[in-house]
Amino acid sequence: MKITNDIRYIGVNDHEIDLFEGQYTVPNGMAYNSYVIMDEKIAVMDTVDARFAKVWLAQLREVLGARQPDYLVVQHMEPDHSSSIAAFLEVYPDAVLVASAKAFAMMKNFYGVVQSDRHLAVGEGDTLTLGRHELTFYTAPMVHWPEVIVTYDSADRVLFSADGFGKFGALDAEEDWTCEARRYYFGIVGKYGAQVLALLGKAAGLDVQIICPLHGPVLTENLGHYLSLYQTWASYGVESEGVVIAYTSVYGNTKRAVMELAELLRARGCPRVVLNDLARCDMAEAVEDAFRYGKLVLATTTYNAEIFPFMREFIHHLIERNFRGRTVGFIENGSWMPTAAKVMRGMLEKCRDLTFTDTTVSILSAPTEKNSAELAALAEELCPA
Repeated sequence: MKITNDIRYIGVNDHEIDLFEGQYTVPNGMAYNSYVIMDEKIAVMDTVDARFAKVWLAQLREVLGARQPDYLVVQHMEPDHSSSIAAFLEVYPDAVLVASAKAFAMMKNFYGVVQSDRHLAVGEGDTLTLGRHELTFYTAPMVHWPEVIVTYDSADRVLFSADGFGKFGALDAEEDWTCEARRYYFGIVGKYGAQVLALLGKAAGLDVQIICPLHGPVLTENLGHYLSLYQTWASYGVESEGVVIAYTSVYGNTKRAVMELAELLRARGCPRVVLNDLARCDMAEAVEDAFRYGKLVLATTTYNAEIFPFMREFIHHLIERNFRGRTVGFIENGSWMPTAAKVMRGMLEKCRDLTFTDTTVSILSAPTEKNSAELAALAEELCPA
């Protein structure tokens, strides 16, 4: 695939994978992106997962023709991008490896690649001239590993963004970018909002016309849309107005209360009501929803004097990703000693800038008329007239 006159795409689609990073469901597979910059000197931008090394090298040879690559730029050391380094060096031993100093240390740990005079360590603001194309490197620590660099090509005004602006899904799958990019972002990068904002600040000073990420499609149009979404996500802002209800239910009584609250919210004109049964839904989708919308209701049972395991897992996901700036309400159920709301609130007190509703719905086994009144009060707080 031709990105510009001089830049070619040589990535691969992975439809064999079921769980990305061992936890994220990817029904439409994954793309591992790699690029070649053809100039007086040739730079290959990242490799692909080792399972696809032969396909990738064949595509590289087709682009190169009779020429040899001068550089392999390694922006990120996760194996889905770096595990074909050894295969590349077997075919092109004279190529110079370009990476951050931390990446070279990881390279030795991962693949036994030891430091040599064919290694070029680069840092913030360093440049590499290929001819017409001059590459400038910017450090992007913890976006989302510490060794990450991104690369700007001033000739074609291309930002090679490493895992930034990536998404789940292979490139031959037709799906909405925003949904799978959001799930990818909050699942994988979400903890590092401050670091992403720092990188966005660097990118703001560049004339970027094309973004080439390591996952997902090359972005060539309406870049302001993608940059704006990343700004919102990285600053933990509210992307959409609405209420997310995340719940667990053992015998259906907590679910009854959740459904009643959802109807009350819709009747009050709530812009969007999103329900997630945490025992059955994709946990990453539920986490994505919690960060997308401005209001969250947690509904669960008291369980072993604690809370139901799926709810505990969900809250842990929120905490470790710096959940903040939201309104949170609680529905608890307990047959003899309901303590779930207290436990959930205690866990979330680690988060910043949360507002808790005045109303907490406390159910003793099955919802009552009193609970219906509490649900109506909670709906009014979440969606005032």
